[in-house]
Amino acid sequence: MLDGPWATLIVRELLTGPKRFTELRAALPGISPKTLSSRLQRFVLIGLVTRTAYPEVPPRVEYQLTEAGTRLQAVFDAMADWAEQDLPRTGSLRGADQ
Repeated sequence: MLDGPWATLIVRELLTGPKRFTELRAALPGISPKTLSSRLQRFVLIGLVTRTAYPEVPPRVEYQLTEAGTRLQAVFDAMADWAEQDLPRTGSLRGADQ
């Protein structure tokens, strides 16, 4: 579900609350509009994200994590805890093998 280089970063941004497409693009320098759009569409299809279009002029669309998506916070927290405990603080990973 969270494959590819941008997936976890998009979810991380949405963990702070609903975002518009332009807000997500600004928070993720280097992501192309096509990539962001396709990731968001996929997340909507699998039930991690909701897409809400408001009938306004100009149109406003917001993306927000579903309950299932919000539960990914525990996964992110576990990954951060692991990194704090088990990843080297300084030096290269290449040097750790020697």
